[in-house]
This record gives sequence, C-alpha cells and structure tokens, in this order.
Amino acid sequence: MATSPSHSIEKDRVSDSQLEKARDGYDFGGESQLPTPPSLTEEEERRLYRKIDLRLMPILCVMYLMSFLDRGNIGNARLQGLESQLNLVGNQYNIALTMYFIPYCICECPANLVLKKFRPSIWLPSITVVWGVVMTLMGLVKNYPQLVGVRVCLGIAEAGLFPGVTYYLTLWYPRHALQYRIGLFFGAASLAGAFSGLLAFGISFMSGTQGLLGWSWIFILEGIATVTVGLVAFFVLVDFPVTAKFLTPEERAYVVWKKKYDNSSVGEEEHFSFHHIVQAISDWQVWLHILIYFSIIGPLYGITLFLPTIISNFGEFSTAESQLLTVPPYVFATIVLFCFAHFSDKLRLRSPFIYAALIMCLIGFSINISDAPPGVKYFGTFLCVAGSYAGFPGVVAWLGNNLAGQYKRGVGMALHIGIGNFSGAIASNVYRTRDKPRFIVGHGIELMFVGMGLICVPLAVTIYKRINKKREIEMREGKKTYTPAELRALGDRAPDFRYIL
Repeated sequence: MATSPSHSIEKDRVSDSQLEKARDGYDFGGESQLPTPPSLTEEEERRLYRKIDLRLMPILCVMYLMSFLDRGNIGNARLQGLESQLNLVGNQYNIALTMYFIPYCICECPANLVLKKFRPSIWLPSITVVWGVVMTLMGLVKNYPQLVGVRVCLGIAEAGLFPGVTYYLTLWYPRHALQYRIGLFFGAASLAGAFSGLLAFGISFMSGTQGLLGWSWIFILEGIATVTVGLVAFFVLVDFPVTAKFLTPEERAYVVWKKKYDNSSVGEEEHFSFHHIVQAISDWQVWLHILIYFSIIGPLYGITLFLPTIISNFGEFSTAESQLLTVPPYVFATIVLFCFAHFSDKLRLRSPFIYAALIMCLIGFSINISDAPPGVKYFGTFLCVAGSYAGFPGVVAWLGNNLAGQYKRGVGMALHIGIGNFSGAIASNVYRTRDKPRFIVGHGIELMFVGMGLICVPLAVTIYKRINKKREIEMREGKKTYTPAELRALGDRAPDFRYIL
C-alpha cells in the first residue's frame, strides 16, 4: 500500500500534531500495539474500506436477513393456515405479535453493554443460533399459549443483533461513511420481505408433508437456515480493528487512527464508566431521536407484518397471488434504500433523506386509507414500504453520528432502538380483522407516526444548527481552554464537536 506524501489527500493524512496527541498517554483502541498509521490517498482509503466491507458486510447482511425473515414470516404463515389450525380468535394473533416486541425492547440495552465484554465474534453468532432454534420450534406449536411463549423467546434471542451490529459498525467506520454500511446491512431486511413472499409461495406446496401444514414448514425450514448462518458466522466474523488479522498492522493502525479522531480532536473516550450511562439517559437528543425512530419504525413494522393481509383484502387476489405481490414493493424499497444511503454519506447529510422517506410514507398511507381502486392502493404500498425501509438507516446513523464516547454511544443507540421499537408493539395491534378491508384505524395510526416525524426532524435540525453555531463562536473567541482529558470526557458536548444535520 503506497504512502507517498505527494499523492496524499491533506484531510486524510496523519499530521504531526495528531501523532503528538496520540502520545499523550491515551491508548485508544489498542493503538499502542500497532505501528504508526500511514498516510493514505483517497483511493487507497477507499480500497482499505472496501476490503473491510468484503469481510464484515456479507455475513452481517445475511444474519440480519435471517433475523427479519424470522420475525416477519408470521405474516405469511397467517395466510397458510396458522390462525385456523391454532384456533386463534379475536385479537389473539395481534397479541402474539406484540409479545415479541416487549422482551425485544427490554433486552436491547443490556445486550449492547455486554457486546464488547463477550466479543462480537462470539456474541452475535451465538444469539443467531439460539433464535434459529427457537424459530424451528415455532413450527411445532399446537396452540395459542405455545405460540405466545415461543414469540417471547424469539424476542429475547433477537434483541442483541440490530443494536449490537449498528454499534459494532461505529467502531469500524468513520461517521460520514456509516449510513451506507447500515444501509447495506438493513437492505437485507427489505430483501427479507421479498424473499419471505417467494419462500412462502414455494414452501406452501409442502403443506401436508409429515402431517404439517405450510405455515409449520415456513418456520421450520427458515429456522434451520438461520442456525446454519449462525454456525458459519463463528468462523467468519471478526472482533475489533486492532485484532483484525485480515488487515496488515499498518491498515489496522490507520482504521484505529481514523476512528480516534473521527468524533474528537483528541481521541474518543472508550473506557467504561457508569457516568456514560447517565450521560446517555440525560441527553436531550436521544429522546428526540426516539420520537423520530417511532415515526419510521411504526410504519415499517405495520407494513411488514400486515402487507400480505392488506393486499389479500384488496378483493382481487388469491392467497398465492397475495404472497407473490408482496415481492415487488420490497425490491423497489431496496433500490431506494441504497440510493438514499449512498447520497446521504456523499453529501454528509441525514435529515433531508429521512424527511423524503416520511413524505413517501405520508403519500402511501394516505392512498391506502382512501377508497381508491385496488391498483392505486397497491401502488401506495410501494411508497409505504420504500419510505419506511429507506428512511430507517438514516434515523439510526444520525444519532450514532452525533453521540461521542464509545459506551455513551452504545447505551444511547440501544435506548434509541430499544424504546423506539415499542412502536412496533403498537403497530402489531392496529390492523384489526374487524377493520378490513380498508383498515382505516391501522392506516390512520401509521399516519400519526409519520406526522410525529414530520415535526421532530425539523426540530432536531434547528437545535443542532443553533448548537453548532454557538460552538463556532466559542472556538473563535477561545475564552476557555480544555485539556485532552476534559475534551474526551465532554464527548459530543465538547466545543470542537459538530453535529451532523
């Protein structure tokens, strides 16, 4: 890897002043074990992060694809006889959906705290194997209490994956490159929606095999596939940049250096203290971003869990056709998601793309709550799915970008995702059988979530702009000086930290 200064891009070079800061006694990410970081050209840096992408992203994407497939396939199983065979009546199906989210939300924050302790290469594959076993067993349930019990276990097992992986990615990638990686990772969720319909259609032909209906085989086969992915992950997943053997020592040093000065001019705080938990809980932006998270994740889970039901109630399609018609909206959503993620990182902006996604949801749910013809409503589902899925990576990346200090960011993101996912529990109960075929209550509540985001996103931008401007003035005037230790302790409240809009 060339390091010629004549080809270096100034903003990506390791300056003498930064090397001096690296010698202030603060060992970030195990950098004392590594050589001096090299100076890289823009193209060399791109090659380095492509190398990291090729090692990390494929297995993470497949793991999350299986996660989203396993939590959402109950919508497809419903059309294959789940309700009739288990004798589900009234709102029992909705309660079974809700019981997944309660332990899922409660367990997310503790799971993120133990991620570094138990190492990602052990923790993430382990929980994947566990929920794969749970999913397989779901295919053998015989009654409503068993279904609820297994859904609770599934929520506990899956809780650590998404917040764990998003936090894990913040340890590898600079914050301006984060949304594209979260987009790649979360793109697996939109692909899961497409695969779910296709798999359900194919697996439905196994109905009656070994005395089991099609819904049982959906759970069993997809659960076995998840266990296989988890076992493979034990051999593929790596831990942290400093121990990544697939990188040269110089490459490791560069990645660690890049992260050290990504959020702070003196290096990011990475040692645990109870104070970091207090900082995260008391930070205004965490709670405002939870409302923004509500505005996207509520529509996302609502449309994911009920899209097959919504389409089947258009009145023109059979069960098999309804399963297949769920595929195109997810394909469209995946394309929009990657476009949003690419340009969001390129422009170093999050809020405009989140707002655009909310507008898409607003139009899509407005169409579906109306008395429009089935073809127009089907077009509306494209906007609902694309808006909710394409906006989600930006929502997660935005808060991750604006929290500094590794443990504060880990706790803050876990609170963000954990509490925010309670809107998924709400969304599980709004599409009631008695409201079909128009589901006015369900679509109306989804529009309420969207409206919340349309208010909170501009509010967050306004506050961030005001704080950034205030800090610019403070830095220019230079009335107060800080030691490196003080700046690290302040994290995202340090005068040299700038919020991303």
